[in-house]
Amino acid sequence: MFVLPNRLYQVLLMILAIFTLCLPARAERLPELINKVQPADIFPNATRFGKPEGKPMTAKIYQGEQEVGVVYITTDVVNTRGYSSKPIDTIVALDKEGTIKGAKMLEHHEPILLVGIPVSKVDTFINGYVGMNPTKNPPQAGSTPSEIVTGATVTVVVIGDSIVRSARVVTAELAKQDSIQAASQANNVQTRPHRLPNMDKQDVLSWDNLLQEKAIQKLHITIGEANKLLADNYPEAAQHPQAGQPEDTFIDLYTAVVSQPAIGKSLLGEQGFKDLQAQLKPNQSAIIVAGEGVYSWKGSGYVRGGIFDRIEVIQNDNGFRFTDAQHTRLLDLQAAGSPHFKEVSLFITPEDFVFDSAEPWRLQLMIQRELSVQNKAFVTVDLNYQLPQAFTVDDPNGQPVVIDAPTTHPATANHVQAASATMTNVTDNNADNPQRMIWKQLWQDKLPHVVAISIMLFILTLVFFFQDTLVKYETLYNRFRYIYLTVTLIYVGWYLHAQLSVVNVLTFTSSIVQGHFSWDYFLMDPFIFTLWSATAMSMIFWGRGAFCGWLCPFGSLQELTNAIAKKLGVKQITVPFGVHTRLTAFKYVIFMVLFGVSLYELGFAEKLAEVEPFKTAIILHFVREWWFVLFALVLLVMGLFIERFFCRYLCPLGAAMAIPAKLQIFNWLRRYPMCGNPCQICHHECPVQAIAPEGDINPNECIQCLHCQVMYNHETRCPQVVATNKKKAKQAAAKAELDTQKQQNQPTEQVVHFVKKTK
Repeated sequence: MFVLPNRLYQVLLMILAIFTLCLPARAERLPELINKVQPADIFPNATRFGKPEGKPMTAKIYQGEQEVGVVYITTDVVNTRGYSSKPIDTIVALDKEGTIKGAKMLEHHEPILLVGIPVSKVDTFINGYVGMNPTKNPPQAGSTPSEIVTGATVTVVVIGDSIVRSARVVTAELAKQDSIQAASQANNVQTRPHRLPNMDKQDVLSWDNLLQEKAIQKLHITIGEANKLLADNYPEAAQHPQAGQPEDTFIDLYTAVVSQPAIGKSLLGEQGFKDLQAQLKPNQSAIIVAGEGVYSWKGSGYVRGGIFDRIEVIQNDNGFRFTDAQHTRLLDLQAAGSPHFKEVSLFITPEDFVFDSAEPWRLQLMIQRELSVQNKAFVTVDLNYQLPQAFTVDDPNGQPVVIDAPTTHPATANHVQAASATMTNVTDNNADNPQRMIWKQLWQDKLPHVVAISIMLFILTLVFFFQDTLVKYETLYNRFRYIYLTVTLIYVGWYLHAQLSVVNVLTFTSSIVQGHFSWDYFLMDPFIFTLWSATAMSMIFWGRGAFCGWLCPFGSLQELTNAIAKKLGVKQITVPFGVHTRLTAFKYVIFMVLFGVSLYELGFAEKLAEVEPFKTAIILHFVREWWFVLFALVLLVMGLFIERFFCRYLCPLGAAMAIPAKLQIFNWLRRYPMCGNPCQICHHECPVQAIAPEGDINPNECIQCLHCQVMYNHETRCPQVVATNKKKAKQAAAKAELDTQKQQNQPTEQVVHFVKKTK
């Protein structure tokens, strides 16, 4: 019976512990977390906490018997989710005036904080909010009282934003309860009925009519206004302006609630709205976000981390960011007269967020600009939205809304107008929409890493061109390969997040089929573009093996963990070649299914592409929902017994690359006539069983690891080399013996001297 070695068992336990951290958090966190901090650590001279109660849930804090303030967890008040899509639990203490007396992050699941950014830096950032009163003296739009933590910009922005907004909510709610009670006693409360979307209004309207009715709201920002807004908050940003004329469009941002039938049918079409209704669950709503201009409201972060970090929906100072699971990419809007947008998407609100689509809300856009490799500037601007009264009805069962209670905080009502008088929420469609590329700036900012990747590619090219010499030194070559794979995993994968995916293939082909291909989009990520370009060119020379065998971070992770398992004595499973050949077909079936679905609905195909564990294991470092983590761990565990198990049988990206790899016009792998008959060494030792018993190498499965070439030149293991060396040795010995015999049989030289006689 096979038993796991102790060291491997400990490693698996550690992985299981990480997996346990990914379990979903409870809805109300204060009762669970309040005991993790001492009162005096969060509020000066405090002695005890009261009982958690109320909504939002708070606990009174005391100095002796005197009540001095309240304490709460931000995630109990506002939606606080970062890249991991998990709550970031921060405890905040307020005095009776609403001033922040203390704050501390208690729990998080942020990948960037788990793999290198010290929590102490985040604590320093949070301490910058102590002493601030967000209600009386709100921070300037887009600014923070502390220096941004390099490498964790989005995470600390989310934390800081949640502290400010939650403090406003708690302060306002406590004051509201007091004011409503006092006003009720005075009998002078002014209220209006709560509103609901009018589901009976279903007439289809044109784009212009929707704008006139204010069912669609638009935010227009010029390049000059964006540059000024950033420079006002970050003086260094003035040295890195957005290229273009000041009056040119930086972004035109549009949004609308499409779960209301009239708006939904107008923008999505009859069938599109019908499909949306089938997806919506009770209490869920849907909105569209569209944009034009040089600035992308999507960015590229959602491709890597699965979260749209540049936009946030905020209602009553409570907000959320969309994830890729709530996103559907649209090609065009269906309303008559609708313009074509560079970016347009449909989002469904999360189930755990109470979003009232008939009440006012705002779409907050984060404008960010990289000042250098290490520094980034950002500001936020708001696009306010309220479903027009013509599209709503009074809710007879709803609680009346106090009219004089602000629906959005005055400090956040319209940051853009405060920065420039020409930035307004407008409803006309006359603004210019110039197409300007921004990828050049991204490439300049990330140039050092692009150079590093290029050096790796150059080294790999040298390896392939001079492989006949390198593979003769087995130990040197094996060490070099493991070092290269380690760099690929840690630097290219875990640090740069440059993991190619079948989603890239589906997006590329879909854009061509739909006629919307643009180099601007594919150049937005320098690392991915560089690797794809190199991979495409390498297919002519070496098939898919250059990427799969050397440049794939997840493939590297599988091979390295399998090598460790072998060192620990883990017994390897050899799949019978006939069974192996049939199992390899699965990855091609998976790819064809994904490709077929992508032609019909790209968004659904992207969800199905989670069959790739790349996002879980490489991008998010296993910090994700437990089922994704479990799936990735199962594949890695299988890889401990069957080397590169996922690559062999399930990887749709490998299958996608194998198809164009048929264009390979060079064969660099050398073979002997006796390979396969009678010699079977390479067949048995190929790590991915790409060599048939007959000796033929299957280019669709070969990962160019060059192990067969090491064997090809091995002086003691390759029968052909051994036989050749023996023959050469025998010939050399025979020649030496013949030379010796010739020397022995050679007649002795005699010298005869003739003496001339003299008379």
